[in-house]
Amino acid sequence: MLTITQSVLVIIFTVAGALLLVTVLNHIWPWESRRNHNELIGWQLSILGTTYAVILGFMLYTVWTNFGAADLNVDLEANALVNVYLLANGLPQEQGARLQQLARSYADAAINRDWPHMANNKVPEGTVDIDAEMWKTLMSVKVASPNEITAEDHALYELSSLTEHRRTRILQSTSRLPMVLWFVLIVGGTVTIASSCMFGSANTGLHIFQVLAFSLLISLVLVAIVNINRPFQGTVHVSDYAFQRAQQNMQQH
Repeated sequence: MLTITQSVLVIIFTVAGALLLVTVLNHIWPWESRRNHNELIGWQLSILGTTYAVILGFMLYTVWTNFGAADLNVDLEANALVNVYLLANGLPQEQGARLQQLARSYADAAINRDWPHMANNKVPEGTVDIDAEMWKTLMSVKVASPNEITAEDHALYELSSLTEHRRTRILQSTSRLPMVLWFVLIVGGTVTIASSCMFGSANTGLHIFQVLAFSLLISLVLVAIVNINRPFQGTVHVSDYAFQRAQQNMQQH
């Protein structure tokens, strides 16, 4: 993950490095000499560019899909929590009141403890004990009426769903692209930009502009991948709004 300032600096340094490379090449290897090799350089750039574009697009799609899955999972977790809270009304008074209290505490812990922990690249543990206590409370229910039996069955299903989504959130908060893939992305981008600098063009200004645009596009996509790669960290992250909405729903019932 990168801050906004770091993202801007990465883009600036990447573009500046590409422009510096094309400037140095123009001094040590004049465009007139490079022009004789344009056919070979163009073929090489075509293969490199196409291959790298496929890799870059696939990586961006992967991290964005993972980000969307993490966002959806948080919504499902919060919805399951609200359902547990509402179903507690159908349980015996003692256990129902206790379960609703724990549900409110779960939402508070998710917002005030889990999200800060995930933002700091720590394993979120704020809701673990509360979830265990919810299971203990629900399993202690001794039902008597058909309505209580129905409420308990549905509450067990929703609590199971809540636990499953919480575990998934923990896994998603710690997952990231392997270093070998970052190596491929960075080396591939460097080689591709370097190949574009090797063209010999009589219009130096146009060539420089093309290298600038090419390096800018690649650096923007790489920065996007970095920021989306960890769904719960950085400036672009999954919000805790679903649990804030859950708090409001529980206060209204």
